[in-house]
Amino acid sequence: MQKYSQFRAFLAILKASFRSILSNPSALFFSLLFPVIFIFIFGSFGGGNGVRYHIAISDYADTTNEVFDSIKANPLLSIVSFKDANGKTDTVARRTALEKDKISAIVSLKKVTDTAGNNRYIIFDTLTNTSGNTIAALQQVFSNITNTIALNHTSQKSMPAIVPYVYSIREYRNIDFVLPGMLGFSILFSTLFGISFTFFQFRQQLILKRFYATPVSRINILLGIGISRLVFQLINVVMLIALGYFFMHFTLVHGFATFLEMSLMTIYMLLLLLGVGLIFSSIVKADTSIPLLINLFAFPQMLLSGTFFPIEVFPNWLQTICRYGLPLTQYNDAIRKISFTGLHLWDCWKELGILAVWMVVIYAIAIKVFKWE
Repeated sequence: MQKYSQFRAFLAILKASFRSILSNPSALFFSLLFPVIFIFIFGSFGGGNGVRYHIAISDYADTTNEVFDSIKANPLLSIVSFKDANGKTDTVARRTALEKDKISAIVSLKKVTDTAGNNRYIIFDTLTNTSGNTIAALQQVFSNITNTIALNHTSQKSMPAIVPYVYSIREYRNIDFVLPGMLGFSILFSTLFGISFTFFQFRQQLILKRFYATPVSRINILLGIGISRLVFQLINVVMLIALGYFFMHFTLVHGFATFLEMSLMTIYMLLLLLGVGLIFSSIVKADTSIPLLINLFAFPQMLLSGTFFPIEVFPNWLQTICRYGLPLTQYNDAIRKISFTGLHLWDCWKELGILAVWMVVIYAIAIKVFKWE
């Protein structure tokens, strides 16, 4: 007698479950088309050229040099003028704009001559302390300008020495922030709705009970149904990354290697969400309760985990909750570090560790509450 093949049974369940997903038009729309629309909308803010910083120029700035000309021509900087009715600089309005974060800095240029007779242009900038990211970004933009000018004069004996020196930066576009957030948004809601409703319907219609009565092992039944949903979501993620990369210039620092690491991080997050879906499908008495539980779990993460805007806009106490109390924050941060910063998966040990703690807790609860009928 031929031995029963658990592997073939697993593949059969996986195939049947995957085909049922593809035959559902609403699943295809909300999982594939809906995130694409969001990416095009949010990724188009600012013309796809990244953040634009508004600055003001000090009254004492030397504006007759190429450093100032480069600042005016830089696409990341926009110079705002504050003039009163007499055409003079309104210093009070300028200072108020700085304090209210309507401008990012008041910039001054000073020309000095060193002992060797070389001209040096020093950039002074008055910044608010509302955003550390803004301060760092502006310093990098100014340093990139000064470094470029210095390189252009390397062949001259009396070249202008530029101060300060930092390093040039990679261009940061809106899509580099938007796409990772939309990946998290997509897999969060699609996976939770798909897993929760699928397992609840299978349990209510006694399909799980019939599966349980077959020779197929219980783990293969759960994996066959769950992995089909995970594979579908992974295909969705691959499509979104390809769309962002080829059509909206999404940054993949190390190319295909970065793409693979993003995919592995997505699989890790999908396994966590699979456990959450199993919990919701097991504890509800009616399918009308599933959307309520999903929204209670997912909406705070959608709003507070850096999906649509940075969490730095929140108060410090809320930022702490966002960073450590929401699993989607870890996924968004890790994907952005891998895709733009150039870190590798093993460099995201903090995010992986926090998600591992979440996973242990979630699957401990899932094992406790899961029901076959």
